[in-house]
Amino acid sequence: MIALFARIVANFGIKPKEAERFFKFLVVGTIGFVVDFGTLTLLKETTGLATVVANTISFTLAVISNFTLNRYWTYPDSRTKSIMSQMGQFITVSVIGLAINNVILVLLEHAFDLVLAQMAVPLPGYVPGKVIATIVVLFWNFFANRFWTYGDVE
Repeated sequence: MIALFARIVANFGIKPKEAERFFKFLVVGTIGFVVDFGTLTLLKETTGLATVVANTISFTLAVISNFTLNRYWTYPDSRTKSIMSQMGQFITVSVIGLAINNVILVLLEHAFDLVLAQMAVPLPGYVPGKVIATIVVLFWNFFANRFWTYGDVE
């Protein structure tokens, strides 16, 4: 599957190795999204935590999952770099991503609450807000980590 994806995008001038990394990054991100979204939903529906607090906890768990999987699967050739240095860079990128994610989520949650209530859709506004926030932050995380955290790989 990964090789097929790399061959297809190579037709558009993208290096196969870079396409493979992006594909793996998307798989890792999908796993992280399940961790993040699942934890957020669990916390919101069972504890009554404020959205920002629940989102910060869930996002943090996803960052731990993503760092581990990216270091050992997406960018295994970057393990020559110190894990502490790489983790510091990854956490810095993630904290900025968390801030972006929280701002988007808070701004969209109430707007979606109003729209969904008018449409009689029984869905809390944080659900579509989280999906949009995650898509935006995905691009921030990929490019910032690719060029800074994992900038040592070709």
